[in-house]
Amino acid sequence: MQDTAFSLADKRVIVTGAGQGIGRAIATAIVQLGGKVVAVDLNAESLEALQDELGTGRCAVLAGSVSDPAVAGRAVEIGVAAFGGVNGLVNNAGVTRTAMIEKMSLDAWQQVIDVHLSGSFYFLQSLGRHLLERTKAGEKVSGSIVNISSDAGRRGTIGQINYGAAKAGVLGLTMCAAREWAKYDIRVNTIGFGVVETPMTETIRGEKFRDTYLQQIPLGRWGEAEEVARPVCFLLSDAAAYVTGQHLSVNGGYTIGL
Repeated sequence: MQDTAFSLADKRVIVTGAGQGIGRAIATAIVQLGGKVVAVDLNAESLEALQDELGTGRCAVLAGSVSDPAVAGRAVEIGVAAFGGVNGLVNNAGVTRTAMIEKMSLDAWQQVIDVHLSGSFYFLQSLGRHLLERTKAGEKVSGSIVNISSDAGRRGTIGQINYGAAKAGVLGLTMCAAREWAKYDIRVNTIGFGVVETPMTETIRGEKFRDTYLQQIPLGRWGEAEEVARPVCFLLSDAAAYVTGQHLSVNGGYTIGL
């Protein structure tokens, strides 16, 4: 008998930062497992290319910044119009603005906080409101939210205090929302990525830092976008129906501990 718990056939998921890299891989994996996605990204052209690849019946798109609260609400509206509702979210969108602490501008600090922390809150809140409204209207609904964090939020980083602080804050979002919404069958978890081969990690993977980082990864290699997308799909699926408030590290063993 085939186990359908890992299927995403009944999942309609908003994915932020879906235009490239990990976000694109996550959106693609969701559709391959039978789900539907509302893909959000700043780059309208990349979204159009993704929609052409996945099909309009499986992928709706929205170009905009996650730092704008109105975009979060619009994403839910698009999901309702296109698919009849939304019951999943992956808060993946991200930016980096690198500088040592004493040299970091307030603008660089705020940009990263706005995207990673505030943006994640806006989308989490919007989906939560949508699911709670349906529950109070008498529907039996469930939901799964996956917030993307980073090793930087668990063990710190050099030259990115804004990013590390934001990603640590995402862990707090997860724990608070998981406690508040468990009674409504809304699960909230975090996945923390290590170094994945995407444009955002080009500097770390470059000649200057490559060996230093690789020596700390027991698996001895960088992650690939397609393989790190799979644990996200697990948490979205019914196979993770009893998992909430957890932080899963997907980093080749870069962090190991209880």
